[in-house]
Amino acid sequence: MHLSSLPASSASSHPLAPYGWDADWEAEFAPYAEQGLLPGRVVRVDRGQCDVVTAVGTVRADTEFVVPRDPMKVVCTGDWVAVDPGGSDPRYVRTLLPRRTAFVRSTSSKRSDGQVLATNIDHVVVCTSLAVELDLGRVERFLALAWESGAQPVVVLSKADLVPDPVTLAHLVRDVETASPGVPVLTVSALHGEGLGTLGALVGAGTTVLLGQSGAGKSTLANALVGEDVMDVQAARDVDGKGRHTTTTRNLLPLPGGGVLIDTPGLRGVGLFDAETGVGQVFAEIEGLAGECRFHDCAHDSEPGCAVMAAVENGRLPARRLDSYRKLVRENQWIVAKTDARVRAELRRDWKRKGAEGRAAMEAKRGRLR
Repeated sequence: MHLSSLPASSASSHPLAPYGWDADWEAEFAPYAEQGLLPGRVVRVDRGQCDVVTAVGTVRADTEFVVPRDPMKVVCTGDWVAVDPGGSDPRYVRTLLPRRTAFVRSTSSKRSDGQVLATNIDHVVVCTSLAVELDLGRVERFLALAWESGAQPVVVLSKADLVPDPVTLAHLVRDVETASPGVPVLTVSALHGEGLGTLGALVGAGTTVLLGQSGAGKSTLANALVGEDVMDVQAARDVDGKGRHTTTTRNLLPLPGGGVLIDTPGLRGVGLFDAETGVGQVFAEIEGLAGECRFHDCAHDSEPGCAVMAAVENGRLPARRLDSYRKLVRENQWIVAKTDARVRAELRRDWKRKGAEGRAAMEAKRGRLR
C-alpha cells in the first residue's frame, strides 16, 4: 500500500506527521492519492521551483502547473501540495490543497495586490528587539495582520539581556501588553537561553511563523528553537538595531520538541491587506467603547457623546492607541476601496460630509467674529 493512501487513522504515524500532516489533510488529499500523486509540504520556494518534503524525502519540484493569475494563490512556504511521484523528470507540483490559514500583507505595488508570506500556520510570532526603542504602532500593525490570518499571535521581545534593569523591562512589557490585548507577550534572550523554554512550549505544536524587521533577532531565535545553527546570523547596527537581510527566503524547519517553524526575511514594510477583523481585535477596547457612543457612525473626533474621546480625556484610553487605531482603519479602508466600488462610494460620501461640516464650522466661526 502506498503511503499516500493510508487510512485516516494512520495519519499520526505518517512520515509527514512531524510536519503537520493529520487526518483532515489525509482526507483532502484522497482524490490526488488515487491519481498516484505524492503529498508533501513546501519548505522553501525559489524562482519558480520549490523544495517539498514528502514521505520519501525532500524533492525539488517545478511550480509551472500552479502559476495562477491571482497572486494570492502562488505556491508558498507552508503549503500542502500534490507532486509527481518518483521517476518523473521534470517533477511538478500539480495542485495546492486548500489553505487553513494564511498571513497576507499588501505589496508595495499601486495595484494593491496581496502577498502571502506563510500558510497553514497556527502561531504568528511577532519578534521585536529590545535593543532599540519600541515601535508600538508597528507591533499593532503586525498583530492586525496576524489576527486576520486566522492564527494565534504571540509577541516576543528579543534581546532582553540588553535591558538589565528589571523595572525598565517590566515597563516595556506593560506597554506592549497594552498594545496587544489577548496576546501572550514573552521576553527572550537567545544569548542566555532565557524565555526559550516558555516559547518552545507555546509553539511546540503546529506551525509557527517568525516575523519582524531585520535585526530583530529572528534567525538567532530560530537557531535557538531548532537547537542548531540552521540560519546565518549577522550583527545588527548599534545605531538603529537594523541588520542586513540574513534570511533571504522563507524556510520551514522542524523543531526537535515537535511542530515546525517558518523563518522569514526581515520586513521593511507591513501594509495592511483587508484586515478589518484583525484591526478590530487589536483595538478591542476601542471597538467596545464605540458601542457606547451617542451616534452609531461616530468618528471619535469631536462628536458630542463620544465614549471613546471621553475615555481618552479621563485617562482610561491612551491617546496613542486612538491615533494608531484611526491610522490603521483609514489605511485598511483605502486598501479595500481600491477594489470595492461600494466602499469607494461610502468614503466619498464621508469626505463630502466632513468637508461640508468643516465649511459650516468655519462660517459659524466667522459669523461670531464679525
